[in-house]
Amino acid sequence: MSATELTNSKISYESYAIKPPMHPTYDLKGIIKLALAEDAGDRGDVTCLATIPSDMEVEAYFLAKEDGIIAGIALAEMIFHEVDPSLKVEWSKNDGEFIHKGLQFGKVHGRAHNIIVAERVVLNFMQRMSGIATLTKAMADAAHPAYILETRKTAPGLRLLDKWAVLIGGGRNHRMGLFDMVMIKDNHISTAGGVTNAIRAVDLYLEQKNLQMEVEVETRTLEEVKEVLHHASQTKTSLTRIMLDNMVLPLPNGDVDTSMLIEAVQLVNGRFETEVFKTKFV
Repeated sequence: MSATELTNSKISYESYAIKPPMHPTYDLKGIIKLALAEDAGDRGDVTCLATIPSDMEVEAYFLAKEDGIIAGIALAEMIFHEVDPSLKVEWSKNDGEFIHKGLQFGKVHGRAHNIIVAERVVLNFMQRMSGIATLTKAMADAAHPAYILETRKTAPGLRLLDKWAVLIGGGRNHRMGLFDMVMIKDNHISTAGGVTNAIRAVDLYLEQKNLQMEVEVETRTLEEVKEVLHHASQTKTSLTRIMLDNMVLPLPNGDVDTSMLIEAVQLVNGRFETEVFKTKFV
């Protein structure tokens, strides 16, 4: 098999301890193929072709450069096997486990040429995912018993991997895209002529299209929270969650004022899920 040749085997996620999120129009295999093709171009690895005998076999090891949560192990194995199904990959750690700096946590054996072709793609993804998972773990532990959600603000084309890394780090997934959840934000509210009108429009749309999905509305003031709650008390609504946007304010002494957030949560009083979002401390 040449360095640029890829296999057509289907990927099964059933054996993964932490399964990746799904998307209706692309999958992990597509991401892997694109990354490998991006590296290989139309010639393959010309340096390997020039310097490494095609039949040479080696064993390469994975060493941790920092303490943290490891993520991307399952993906790395998929990449190695996409390049060369005969490569033998072994791990001493699983996705989501803590590793110490200097730990050897995996190895791969097989044709040197194909290991080197896969190496940089594997490391690019593992380093990115491990960084996300490590930071997510720290935030998830600090936020408990609340939980951490991510956003759609991901690197284009890498959303599945970024969101998978959040799961591996102990966070939870928010909506995958624009298609799987209604999220009424400030632009929608302004265009619709107010938060009540926006919620009514969403309820009507979902009823007409016979759709059932989560509905979240953004609120920026206590008045908007009260308006949402009043509307919900007067009529049946598909609303499931209220976002409390920028309701924690920084103080000159470096502390924060949470009184507005606390009052908003008390107003909701468990009638809907609440989400605190986009808090900035400058």
